[in-house]
Amino acid sequence: MRVIAGTAKGIKLNTPEGMLTRPTTDRVKEALFSIIQFDLPGTRVLDLFGGTGQLGIEALSRGASSAVFVDSRREACQLIRANLKKTHFEAQSTVIQSDYLDYLNRCRDSFQIILLDPPYAEVFLENAIKKITEIDILQSGGIIVAERPLGKELPWEFQGYSRSRDYQYGKIILTLYRKQ
Repeated sequence: MRVIAGTAKGIKLNTPEGMLTRPTTDRVKEALFSIIQFDLPGTRVLDLFGGTGQLGIEALSRGASSAVFVDSRREACQLIRANLKKTHFEAQSTVIQSDYLDYLNRCRDSFQIILLDPPYAEVFLENAIKKITEIDILQSGGIIVAERPLGKELPWEFQGYSRSRDYQYGKIILTLYRKQ
């Protein structure tokens, strides 16, 4: 796993042992950032299910001004910090060890881009999108990017948000919601 483009291009990121984290493939990651490339420069990004930190780090490498990484596991947060150090993005980043709903319930920040790549077998994705739209932490015109497996459906509408289109890459689908 590596940073694909930008200032940290080519840097190999540390990966976890075991199967608790499922990193986004380079193909899907490259597609995701091609889709949002013009929305990314200067933005504040939330990587809500941080894992290795690769999505938030890719965003920073491509011009995001700052990123917040959230993961419930201590080991994942340590891995994110190590990858931030390796890519020299520590000063632009905050790593928070917390359950995603606990974080969202106390979140007072706002973001332009929110990246969601939770464990597929759970209802984390649906719950996260619902909570994000309720608490209004996405700025006007901001984007939620949700990665999901083929066959896992998401609602078409959330009040105040429009779903653009789905992008399918093999068995993975990227869904974008934009705040109106």
